[in-house]
Amino acid sequence: REIDGQLQDGSAASGQPLTISPSLERRLRDFRFAQNKRRERYGNERPWGILGLYDHLLGVRIDVEWSEDAAWRREHREPYLSWADFEDTRNSGFNRPWFTYFILVVCTGVLIASIGVNGWQIEPMSVNPMIGPSAETLIKMGAKQTTLIVDGGQWYRLFSPMVLHAGLIHYLLNMLALWFIGSAVEQAHGYLAAAIIFVISAVGGNILSAIFLPEYISVGASGGIFGLIGACLADITINWKLLFSKEVNKSDAGTRLRNFKVLLWLIFDILINCLIGLTPFVDNFTHLGGMVYGFLCGLSAIERLPQDFFGKAHDSCSRIRNYAVRFFGLILSVVLIMISTALLVESDGGTSPCSNCRYVSCVPFPFWAPEDSKWWYCDDCDRVKGDVTKDDATGYYDVLTLTCPNGEVETIDLSGQDIEDSDWLRNQLPTFCRQNCASLFA
Repeated sequence: REIDGQLQDGSAASGQPLTISPSLERRLRDFRFAQNKRRERYGNERPWGILGLYDHLLGVRIDVEWSEDAAWRREHREPYLSWADFEDTRNSGFNRPWFTYFILVVCTGVLIASIGVNGWQIEPMSVNPMIGPSAETLIKMGAKQTTLIVDGGQWYRLFSPMVLHAGLIHYLLNMLALWFIGSAVEQAHGYLAAAIIFVISAVGGNILSAIFLPEYISVGASGGIFGLIGACLADITINWKLLFSKEVNKSDAGTRLRNFKVLLWLIFDILINCLIGLTPFVDNFTHLGGMVYGFLCGLSAIERLPQDFFGKAHDSCSRIRNYAVRFFGLILSVVLIMISTALLVESDGGTSPCSNCRYVSCVPFPFWAPEDSKWWYCDDCDRVKGDVTKDDATGYYDVLTLTCPNGEVETIDLSGQDIEDSDWLRNQLPTFCRQNCASLFA
């Protein structure tokens, strides 16, 4: 009766009689019933941000599936399955996110193995703030290093980083994200679609990182996870009109304002993810590259909500457009992978084609702090080396010969500074580099 009243209210609000077929009316009644049951159990949706909006979309998918199941049972004179029992059945057996479980287990095993290779020791926070092994161990385990890929022919390093993590903190953050995002995408679209999106996004992001950040090693499942986020965006985009239609939301009142608010939250969510990628130890090329590949793969691998369920007719133009979008995503993904791989093969393995592109992945911060007091830097001064000479008469170091990141040599006068601590001097090499070298990049 409540659903009938909502349908009648919609008719009265439009000022026109309700002219829909009995079968469509019954489907909408089933859909509203499923919506009400889900909201009684989980509360109303809050479609803010990528994950909030995708959770709303998943709810619509579940309600449609229950309604279609109810229609099939009604046609075949089978007893109805309650909404709670339907959801339990949907989350059991082969419907569970087995690919997500597999990645979680593999990443856990590889983390334990990497600590074992490191002698069952955790590096100091000053060496690895992620609470994990050394960079040398990560390279042994298969971290992305462009010189080894290009010059050493170790192309497996485009795949191995997706299950390798820098440490416990890195692992926990990625696995938490994978648990929520990966399981949601996999349960909605199947393990095959989730696996394709995850692997292509991770490999595509690693290729871009190898091209534009060849001097840095890179590990983590972030490329694949951001690919799954990109797939969520693709799912939201292709179902945008239906997601905010009156058929799904009981009314089309305030639709423009609602769409505008959700769009602002989406933009805000993406900007936050990009800002996080500007911090050290986080690779924005892998993140953003993975998100782009995930979006393109999502256009091809993700099933659209059935609009005919809500009585929306498909004309030939819309069908052609849908097929074109699906093939566009698949073809463009393959083309971009081929082009970026060719660029990587032709590179020298050590020089980025865009030296300033490193600022896409790292920005010195805070901006207002003096040059020698920032929290982190994005240059190559951390890798410089130097030789010093000591004045035998005073016992202090008097001359520093510093090899700058670009290979140039600078001679720095240390007389009068009374420096006798070699460890302190070694730690100050990056500061001397930033003060005296003309170029801070290799």
